[in-house]
Amino acid sequence: MKVAVQQEDLQLLAKTLQEQLLVEVSTAEVFEVKCVVNKGELMILTQHASDVIVDAQLVFAVIEEVLQSLAPHKEQRVQCFLRVFGEQLPYTKCFLALKPTGGWVAGGDEEAQGDEEVISLSSSLTYSPSINESEEEEEELFDPFADVPNLSASKPGFQVKPILLAAALVVIIVLGGGAYLLTRPCVMSECKEIQNAKQLKTKSPQLMRRAKSEKELVAVQQQLATASADLNVIPSWSPRYQLSQELKANLSGRAEKINQVVKALQTASLATQKVQTPASSLEELQTRQHLWRQAIAPLESISSSSELYGLVQGKLLNYRVRLHAVNQQIFIEEKWLKKLTVAKGVAVAAEKQEATAKSLNDWQKAQSTWLVVINALNTIPRNSVGYQEAQKLLVDYKPKLVLVRDRATKEQLAVKTYQQALSTAKQAKVYQQQNQWQAAAIYWDQALQTAKKVPQDSLYYTQAQSLIEPYSAALKQAQEKLQVVSSLQQTRTDLDKTCTNGIRICTFSMDNAGIIVRLTPEYDQIRQNNLANPYSKNSDTAVDVTNHLQILREALAVIGDNANLSLFLYDSQGQVIYTRTLGG
Repeated sequence: MKVAVQQEDLQLLAKTLQEQLLVEVSTAEVFEVKCVVNKGELMILTQHASDVIVDAQLVFAVIEEVLQSLAPHKEQRVQCFLRVFGEQLPYTKCFLALKPTGGWVAGGDEEAQGDEEVISLSSSLTYSPSINESEEEEEELFDPFADVPNLSASKPGFQVKPILLAAALVVIIVLGGGAYLLTRPCVMSECKEIQNAKQLKTKSPQLMRRAKSEKELVAVQQQLATASADLNVIPSWSPRYQLSQELKANLSGRAEKINQVVKALQTASLATQKVQTPASSLEELQTRQHLWRQAIAPLESISSSSELYGLVQGKLLNYRVRLHAVNQQIFIEEKWLKKLTVAKGVAVAAEKQEATAKSLNDWQKAQSTWLVVINALNTIPRNSVGYQEAQKLLVDYKPKLVLVRDRATKEQLAVKTYQQALSTAKQAKVYQQQNQWQAAAIYWDQALQTAKKVPQDSLYYTQAQSLIEPYSAALKQAQEKLQVVSSLQQTRTDLDKTCTNGIRICTFSMDNAGIIVRLTPEYDQIRQNNLANPYSKNSDTAVDVTNHLQILREALAVIGDNANLSLFLYDSQGQVIYTRTLGG
């Protein structure tokens, strides 16, 4: 087993050197490198075609550069040879001394001695040796690379593989005589990492099926991750390397699947914590919705054949119910937020109506619009995310509704007052046409006072002001007419009282020409009898009648003066007794 492994390592080193030479040495289209261990020393043979001129110094320098990157654990010698395909003997060689300090020390380069040595080496293959020379030649003719298989490589399509480090480790193993090889993990000794990985590969499905919580899953995941990481110590040249990679892929895949579920459970746990407090915005609800979707999506990808299916299905039902609840809440909140947005838009319209209102109808429309806004905001429930904003808007909008309502009420009162003034004036005109001056004066006064009551900051103030002047004039006219009528009435009362004194003394009539008073025949008869018999027994009566007529004239004169009318007094026969004209 040790020999087989060593042979594989030598072939790996040879391939590495061969590929590096093809890169570094541009003159060679084909190189072949062989490596053997002979008597504890590493020997490296490089071969090329006979028609190619090779810079031996460059070839040995490339080999040295590769080997210089190694750190041996003890001093070793390395012999390097160059020969042409088909030739038995090399045409040049050198040796390198590998020190424990990590450096290679060139022990000699026979090509460096000049062309003479090359010639002598070549000629030694053709001349007949002496006995001593024959013994030496037989020793040189021994070819330690005879049994080493050829490795073919050429430049076209060639790519250098990053395995220099692996080759270096192989060299160290070889130069160490196999001791280092035996100490590397899983190379020659037992491999507990693979044993652990195999055991966990077998029992992990059962552990995954038994897991009932996130904590238990995390424990299984940690076991898988640890076992997978332990496989990293197996070197690439180990015969168990391929198996370790397969086991690592298997364990890592299961760990990743568990990690997927664990992350989903952790996301669901975070979403559950957030649900404990009421959301203050639609964005918070949408965040919770996103969390539930993040938790559900990975779990839905777990197939029924998976060891995690039982645990996942129990969680999925709960998570879907939670997501549905959040979706419903978002749907409801979007409805309330839409109402909130609409209310704000209607409030803008109300403000425009208020700013352009020019009539009672405009103010009433503005009031109705503000009322729609307030009612809409009042319907947003307390547990809604839009409730706080709605309350703030109500604080701002309610005073505006009050102002508009007061203004609409004021305008409505102004319209009512204005219309009442018009209606009262209309009735005053009716009384005026009927010569009912007292009623006309009363209604004109009411109409005037009502017009004056229209508020100055109302839309009808100007119109009401235009009524004051004509109503004042009409009132004055009515009052004057009333005064005339009242004066005539008083005159009639006075005349009626004057013309009656036990008997009817006189009758009267009035017109624009004046007051006409006529003595009654009865009074005239008494007066005539008194004149015809002034010395009768009733002489005192005669005196009284004479005096009474004088007093009657004087009283009628006063009445005429008060009425500012001329007075004409006639007897019962139509004869003028007394006349008093204006200014006479």
